[in-house]
Amino acid sequence: MGVKIIVDSTADLTPEVAVRVGIVPLTIHFGEKEYISGVDIDAKLFYEKLVESDVLPTTSQPTPYVFTQAFREAVKAGDTVVCITVSSKLSGTYQSAVIAAADFPGKVFVVDSLTVAIGSGILTEYALRLADRGLGAEEIAWKLLQKRERVHVLALVDTLEYLKKGGRISPTVAFAGGLLNIKPVITVSEGEVKLLGKARGSKQGNNLLVQEISKAGGVDFGKPLMLGYTGLSDAMLQKYILDSAALWEGKVEKLPVSIVGSVVGTHVGPGAVAVAFFAAE
Repeated sequence: MGVKIIVDSTADLTPEVAVRVGIVPLTIHFGEKEYISGVDIDAKLFYEKLVESDVLPTTSQPTPYVFTQAFREAVKAGDTVVCITVSSKLSGTYQSAVIAAADFPGKVFVVDSLTVAIGSGILTEYALRLADRGLGAEEIAWKLLQKRERVHVLALVDTLEYLKKGGRISPTVAFAGGLLNIKPVITVSEGEVKLLGKARGSKQGNNLLVQEISKAGGVDFGKPLMLGYTGLSDAMLQKYILDSAALWEGKVEKLPVSIVGSVVGTHVGPGAVAVAFFAAE
């Protein structure tokens, strides 16, 4: 009997973490065409379609029934479950999981991550570390609730086009920003995506990311961290790693990297660079 960690497919995971957890998929819609995330569409195909499409894709949450199936399988195997979901302020996925968990009292514990993408990814990795230390599901869920406030996600957006398409900014602002080479820096705070600042050019943007990490209290290198990128190329991420080398050198042997999935990718478009970390205490 062990603890099974289950997440939804908005969590960006390293391959080492992905093979150890259960994943409940969301559905992605490009017009009339429907895809099951991680089943019949992967990140590469998603970004190819995102660039080709004039209309932004939409996502729909898993039903309680889908979560019930995943929970029942784990409990039948003798496990207790910790289920980590995308922020309840960004999706109804958390509510679906809570409804399903009601059928498994004392066996399934649902945690609203209050984050998304690589933020959910590092919270998931932290949960696995706690399970490896022998903690039970209820205690792991409680610790995640305590630590989720220290998870920070920061991203530098390369283009304003997708924020415009999604109605987050006006066409006028997007046009002016393009002329001035404006790169917004966004964060996930209190479960929602918010604008932190704007930089002119990627170099200044990378410096702004470094400054924001410092403002958050710096990185707790004893806990998981992850870098991410959107699109089909990691060129902007590699530039960021070079520009911010002083942050990481001597602190980590290897920087875990993941391509950022559909929920965030839809709104920021290709070429974005992201970092997720636990703030130092």
